[in-house]
Amino acid sequence: MPELSRVVEVLQSIAPIANAEEWDNVGLLVGDLRQSVSRAILTIDYTPEVAEEAKSGNCDLILAYHPPIFSGLKRITAPSLIHDAIRRGLAIYSPHTALDVADGGTNDMLADALGLSERRPLRLIALKANHLKLVTFVPERDVERVSQAMFNAGAGKIGDYTQCSFRSSGTGTFLGNERTNPTIGRSGRLEETPELRLETVIPINKVSDVIAALKQSHPYEEPAFDLQQLAAAPTGIGQGRIGTLPGTPREQIFSRIEQELNLTHLLIAGPTTGTITKAACCAGACGDFLNDALAARCDLYLTGEIRHHDAVKAAAHNMTVVCTLHSHSERAVLKRLAKMLNEKLPDFPLQISHADRDPFAIL
Repeated sequence: MPELSRVVEVLQSIAPIANAEEWDNVGLLVGDLRQSVSRAILTIDYTPEVAEEAKSGNCDLILAYHPPIFSGLKRITAPSLIHDAIRRGLAIYSPHTALDVADGGTNDMLADALGLSERRPLRLIALKANHLKLVTFVPERDVERVSQAMFNAGAGKIGDYTQCSFRSSGTGTFLGNERTNPTIGRSGRLEETPELRLETVIPINKVSDVIAALKQSHPYEEPAFDLQQLAAAPTGIGQGRIGTLPGTPREQIFSRIEQELNLTHLLIAGPTTGTITKAACCAGACGDFLNDALAARCDLYLTGEIRHHDAVKAAAHNMTVVCTLHSHSERAVLKRLAKMLNEKLPDFPLQISHADRDPFAIL
């Protein structure tokens, strides 16, 4: 039996949680990374029916696409599903929007159902930068000591290079009151002194150490410094997909969606005939991305659900909107996730839940 830490490592290699939406709650939600796990069940939602199925199948790891813990919990008591999972020693992991944006993940699954080529994300996500830039001002004679102290504390690393900095010369001014004891000049008089502007980068987890090293090594009583948030460089990672089609009739697209997602019904707004040459998709509730698809002049937009007025808006722009119901736009990704896990953990038993289903039924 693998340790849970090994399974989590594989899951994060498939769908890195750093790429999830900021509002989401992804990753390991319940469990101990040191515990061993013998079998996993994959589900869209962790419901009482799925919990019972996991129990009867001796599954001790729940891979729930939707996070069963989404907002903060103030108490965990019986008979809640989370209390039951903790009592039984179950682990719960949720990939959600991290899997949506992943290569081969939920949105690529929808793009494949549409047959999109030349595909790209419908909207790029803004990744958090994990570095800050520190700017400080040091007398020229002290710059080597100060910079080396900060480097030793973790600053100045860019890729395979260390001790990276930028230095430019200028003039610093200061006027200390009677309570000060300036290193240069004296209190009560405006002083000017040549200084170097010293810039370097700091990993976020090293900020406290580097600032402490700066203050300890700097000759001034109150060294001035700035911390600047750095923007992450674009990576091509994003939500949804947009691409082209070779002039395919709408009726053929509808049939393909039903076949690929194993559906018998679709909700369709807008034109139902004519050809499609450009389409977009986004799994789940993606009305917020409709404007992106409209701006790109897509003929069709496939998603799980959107608001009534968004459907009216799309139709007014001659765009066809296809809604599958929320979880039906996501469910087929479970087979993909199981296959990717089997390739990396061939001896770890997995099963896709039979009890999991969309809460809405079409009668």
